[in-house]
Amino acid sequence: MSTAKAATEPQVMTGADVLVKSLVDHGVDVLFAYPGGCSMPLHQALTRYGSSIRTILPRHEQGGAFAAQGYSRSTGKVGVVMATSGPGATNLVTAIADAKLDSIPMLCITGQVPTKAIGSDAFQETPMAEICRGITKHHYLVTKLSDLPRIMKEAFHICQSGRPGPVLIDMPKDIQLGDLTGIDMDPPMELPGYHAAPPTVPTETIRQIAAAIKLARRPVIYAGGGVIIGSASEELREFITKSGIPTVTTLMGIGAVPPEHEHSLDWLGMHGAAYANYAVRDCDLLIALGVRFDDRVTGKVEAFAKDAKIIHVDIDASELNKNKAAHIPVRGDVKQVLTELNKIVQKPEITDWQKHCVELKAKHPFKYDEKFDGILQQHAIKTLSDITADMETYVSVGVGQHQMWAAQFFKFRKPRTWMSSSGLGTMGFGLPSAMGVQAAHPGALSIDIDGDGSFQMNIQELATCFCEELPVKVFLLNNQHLGMVVQWEDRFMERNRAHTYLGPIHHEEAKGKSSADRYQYAEDRYPDFVKIAQGYGCGAATVRKKADLEGAIREMIAHKGPYLLDVQVPYQEHVLPMIPGGQTVDDMILE
Repeated sequence: MSTAKAATEPQVMTGADVLVKSLVDHGVDVLFAYPGGCSMPLHQALTRYGSSIRTILPRHEQGGAFAAQGYSRSTGKVGVVMATSGPGATNLVTAIADAKLDSIPMLCITGQVPTKAIGSDAFQETPMAEICRGITKHHYLVTKLSDLPRIMKEAFHICQSGRPGPVLIDMPKDIQLGDLTGIDMDPPMELPGYHAAPPTVPTETIRQIAAAIKLARRPVIYAGGGVIIGSASEELREFITKSGIPTVTTLMGIGAVPPEHEHSLDWLGMHGAAYANYAVRDCDLLIALGVRFDDRVTGKVEAFAKDAKIIHVDIDASELNKNKAAHIPVRGDVKQVLTELNKIVQKPEITDWQKHCVELKAKHPFKYDEKFDGILQQHAIKTLSDITADMETYVSVGVGQHQMWAAQFFKFRKPRTWMSSSGLGTMGFGLPSAMGVQAAHPGALSIDIDGDGSFQMNIQELATCFCEELPVKVFLLNNQHLGMVVQWEDRFMERNRAHTYLGPIHHEEAKGKSSADRYQYAEDRYPDFVKIAQGYGCGAATVRKKADLEGAIREMIAHKGPYLLDVQVPYQEHVLPMIPGGQTVDDMILE
């Protein structure tokens, strides 16, 4: 907070006013909030601050929290969500856990029963601080109004500093209604033991990294979400260009490196590029930047990059040597490390290795049956990517096959344009996230690429899109099934269907062994998503013929308000490549 706003407020202020003024002072311009009995004073205070903060009313608290994430992921600023006590507060829990795993700065403000009623099992009481203890970066239960300005200042600092994450502030109703005169809005923080900024990485360590690079003959850069969160994409691109080292990213790191870059090997992991996985398998030096060696990347962790020397740079010391031992573990800001490394790094002698990686990429491209006369999911996404290539476009996704295909076939050339629930894998993330992105970037194209399973988990947010004038486009890949679970049934469970068909239970696909062929459609279409979207006031259309797809996409984009395009696709298509869980690159399924 700036010193200009540090003056003691002379007038009488309620707790609710103190909280809202603090949001304004910290630069919050959009808030997602759903009112209830124990948060009404906060909402009344919001009306007194007029146009300083835009308050968006979601139709479910989880939708509000994922919208706050979309806002945060696409801007780097703190996303703010507010809910009432009890069920309103617990509806935030999944999104809080999601933000924790993906290191998203999010401030969650919850109403709470009056302090005297806490612990009495009062109406709509839940112990939010205890519930969220393991899924927040920090949490507060406010019991003294005079503490509130300090708590707010600390909360914003903790959200954004070091490794970002969610912070919870639980506000009892009597604290909201209480008042004080002459309150200091910019008090000193009290955070003993919290060291947000990592130490500057010493020159000797930078030299050690540079020396390891010079000696390497098969190096690979492995870049993750920490590069994007740490605003280090430009430094990474400079590092790749100077060193010539082939580079893979994680799902969270997509956008840090343009896919057209000559040394880009796209992303690795369970459904990542075969060439990325093979390069990491065979490398002799792995330079891991802002990653956590997640199991969906490593598979059988002891076999991951087993012949490589590992350099691991991360802002969070707890990630170093947690899942994979590093030969050079470095706690530091990845931007600072890359900035210093770029001053001294020398290109190693890796011409043969570069050529080998180019050949790998040519041999094992992402592919699909381009001759199929219907619309395959991969073709739909590639067409959407081509049409929007020159537009300011942000993509949010749900979770499942469509998420993986979006990562494979949509070209992300800039950081913060790809919103994916990557660590927690939360279905229902796509639509509200796209809503938050649209609120943050009103002139941009915000698209939710979704599956019908994920989409229905927060379908009510179509109402928010219409009522709040957020022209989100929903690109719905509708296969009538939980596609990723179907794929696992097909691959590992003898095609036995166990509650993966989303239509009426009389359908033959609802139970028992499946004999469906690869291009099978579910002909009983349920529900009618076009009617639902139109009922919410949104534009909508269905497309099934390949020849009609491009025109349908252009119509979706041209529509001035929110729009749903229901793309009918087969349900037996599989996401490939695939490394089965807990196995190695050598077990990768390619066909």
